[in-house]
Amino acid sequence: MIPKLRIARPTNDLAALRRFYVEGVGLRELYAFENHDEFDGLIVGHAQAPYHLEFTRQAGHVVAPAPTAEHLLVFYFPELADWEAAVAQLRAQGHAPVPAHNAYWDRQGLTFEDPDGYRVVLQQAAWNL
Repeated sequence: MIPKLRIARPTNDLAALRRFYVEGVGLRELYAFENHDEFDGLIVGHAQAPYHLEFTRQAGHVVAPAPTAEHLLVFYFPELADWEAAVAQLRAQGHAPVPAHNAYWDRQGLTFEDPDGYRVVLQQAAWNL
């Protein structure tokens, strides 16, 4: 059995993250919920992928920023056209690439910051591990 992975993170702005990850990066909205034990949430990914991202917002609670330049989500795009489309979608939303803290990620990809300041690398390469 291969376990599935969920990365969960709090946010102050679910709508902005929905635009970034769904309309920008190209993930799918798998599920959204409101007022579940005082939490609203958004789950994105791909239905057949062994991972998804969950973002939650708690009513009356403000999340303090915590990202660093090394907090990365890396998405591998083996097809150039798919990578170019994702980059174009993020740029169209007004997101400009930022220099990667680790220059390795600039060789075959571009790094963007999501609305919470966490870094997302769009890597134009196959993941061969």
